[in-house]
Amino acid sequence: MADVVTEGTAGRRTRSLRAEEALKALSVEPDSPERLRRVLEQALVFAGATLAAVYTPSEDGELLCLVECAGVPRTVYGLRDGYSPTGRSPLAEARRTGRAVRLGPEQLADRAESRRAPSRDFSLAVLPAEDDGGCLLAVTERPGGFDAEDRVCLELVAEAIAYPAPAAAAEGGELPVNAFSLAMDTGRVEVGDGLLGLFGIGPQQFDGRVETLLGLTVPEDLPSLMSVVEADHMSIGDRELEFRVLQPAGPPRWLRLRGRLLPGGEGRPARLVGTVADASTLRAEVTDVTRVQRLAAALATAGTVRDVSHAVVTALRKPLRADRIALAELEHDRLVVTVLDPPEPESWPELWRLEWRTEWPDAPVRAMPTLAAALREGRARIWPAGTPLEPALADVGPGGLAVLPLPAGGRMAGACLIGWDTPHEFGPDERALLTASAGLAGQALMRAHAFDAEHELVGMLQRQLLPRRLPRLPGAEAVARYLPTTAGLEVGGDWYDVIPLPDNHVALVIGDVQGHSAAAATLMGQMRTALRAYAAEGHPPDVVVHHANRLLMDMETDLFATCCYVDIDLEEGTGWCVRAGHLPPVLRRPDGGTQIAEAEGGPPLGVMRQADFPMSPLGLTPGTIVALTTDGLVESAEDDIDTGMERLALELARSDPAHLGLVADALLVGARRNDDIALLLLRYDGMAVRPLRESWTVWRVPEAVGHARRFTRRTLRAWGVPQRDADTVLLVVSELVTNALVHTDGRVRLDLTFVNHRLRVAVADASPRTPVKPASLSWEATGGRGILLVEAMSAAWGTVPVSGGKQVWSEITASD
Repeated sequence: MADVVTEGTAGRRTRSLRAEEALKALSVEPDSPERLRRVLEQALVFAGATLAAVYTPSEDGELLCLVECAGVPRTVYGLRDGYSPTGRSPLAEARRTGRAVRLGPEQLADRAESRRAPSRDFSLAVLPAEDDGGCLLAVTERPGGFDAEDRVCLELVAEAIAYPAPAAAAEGGELPVNAFSLAMDTGRVEVGDGLLGLFGIGPQQFDGRVETLLGLTVPEDLPSLMSVVEADHMSIGDRELEFRVLQPAGPPRWLRLRGRLLPGGEGRPARLVGTVADASTLRAEVTDVTRVQRLAAALATAGTVRDVSHAVVTALRKPLRADRIALAELEHDRLVVTVLDPPEPESWPELWRLEWRTEWPDAPVRAMPTLAAALREGRARIWPAGTPLEPALADVGPGGLAVLPLPAGGRMAGACLIGWDTPHEFGPDERALLTASAGLAGQALMRAHAFDAEHELVGMLQRQLLPRRLPRLPGAEAVARYLPTTAGLEVGGDWYDVIPLPDNHVALVIGDVQGHSAAAATLMGQMRTALRAYAAEGHPPDVVVHHANRLLMDMETDLFATCCYVDIDLEEGTGWCVRAGHLPPVLRRPDGGTQIAEAEGGPPLGVMRQADFPMSPLGLTPGTIVALTTDGLVESAEDDIDTGMERLALELARSDPAHLGLVADALLVGARRNDDIALLLLRYDGMAVRPLRESWTVWRVPEAVGHARRFTRRTLRAWGVPQRDADTVLLVVSELVTNALVHTDGRVRLDLTFVNHRLRVAVADASPRTPVKPASLSWEATGGRGILLVEAMSAAWGTVPVSGGKQVWSEITASD
């Protein structure tokens, strides 16, 4: 086998020179808040760090506070937002001594302040800054920690770090144009002059409350914003998100928020400071450093092995102009490929196709000795065009092949193979990108194994929590579809439900719990059960949603939920819609026209205890389809929600309403499944026979039962009920009304319904106690016979809870 081309000692010695040039070439203004992050990103590429962070003293000097970080989330290594300058932490030691502190896994385990860190092997270096008491902290998981060249690069990064006080944090000073400073204890916010313009309000209209600005955002984007403006959720120095604000005319405007949480001190509250900018004017510069940073962010949220693999392919194939990439896990002595790009078998060596097992190839490492040697050495290896290799590798990259062992926790988690068809020149920047990417991917693969098992379990849980079948409805048909995300086995909190209600009403419910986790799936089941219970109690739609919001607030969970609740009267063809941060219904009329319902919305559930959930009317004619969905169907990286909703309405207009199941399947064709999708459709056909109904309020007067009997007799005579059936109904009315008056207090209502030769008598009262049927009666007993008599005279009878009380009902079959 020919000599292997590797990076070599000479290449390593020039790494610090390239780092110095990169730091000097930063095209960011010195005072820009983006500069500090860009400087830290150089440590990821040139020093092999997986995380780099800056800590500076607080204003009172009582704390070393985190002001910026880059790389994987700091919580992976158990790092905190602040440390005491007099403690035993490496930061405190570096600040006291003025010298760099370097610790390996064994030394970190001996330190009291590190015992809360996860049980994983990593090395840490802390370098003091110039004269302000700040420190650069860097973490790596490479065996042996930072080598000599890495340390030189870290020193260059530490020298390049500047520590201007955050512009928005200046005490008493005027804020920059688009900056803000939010006090986390009071919710009062100071803003620059230009920031209010982005929200479309003037200084005279702004009252200084953060709720005022949140109220101008699109409701669907409110949960992500709330996760930023609440201190319990805020991650220091690593939050950036986009959201939309409503405009007086035209579509919503996209804004981008970048914030940083500053811990509080003695008598000083924690503050969130940052900037808000028009997202349409931002153009991020794409560099190798940026690619490593984006890969680190993607891997930090990748929950499964497949997610990790796709993130690596996305980060490397296009920048490297590679023709193929394979990523494989190392399981004992076998490589199990998790992702091939391109996925077609004919794009890969013939030997790989012979080893194909269902979806991906599976081959022993010993079949590829060159690859086995690279895995043993544990370093990235590069072979140029023309290097003789075994067939299983040579055909992967005839123009050049790179093999990246993926280290994690002192072992090899897998390997990444990158091949080119035409001769490819490997520059030093590409080598640095490959090396940094390999370390990040290996660590992510190890974490993904634990996630895979959890997500499979959660998936089974979620499938059990959704309805197995939908009920049959009088005058309507409902179908539902649920598709989990294809981004690994992540499980979210999307749910739907169809709840039959008394008097031929039906409630359609669809919702989405924030996040993808076991907690989200469990909370989804709790919310579905709660809404069903509140609806069964007979509450109007706004009260049902209000009770669900109060319940979620009392659960003390960090998760939010969106919900759309529609109550439809199948007799009258009318409905009421309540939205809690969720998408509105889409209506398809019988003539093929569609419209997005103009339903006023409230905030998501679990955001504000005192929230209003207004009801909006819906008018339905026979043949109308009501479509409810979650944002996974209408939102993607390419399209915003408004565009997706318009596309859904257009596809619904093209559908054939006669086959509702085919309509649902057609709407899901081509769906970009980056998130779970729930879809619920109902076609209102109208009831062929509408029930006859009459009601009577029973006043508590001596002749109350007699009045109820006379009302019943007049009603049955008007309906043409035969006398022998009327006598049975009168007897049941007498017993039920008497029981309600004797055993309860408050209002009593009598309802009569006649449809399809069935008479229904229902008596509602204010007591939640269900009448108890006696097990036996002695001859001298004076009570208890009424319920037995009702049971004997009825085809069916029972009780249901209604608005804090109950309704006792009896059905009697009338003669033809």
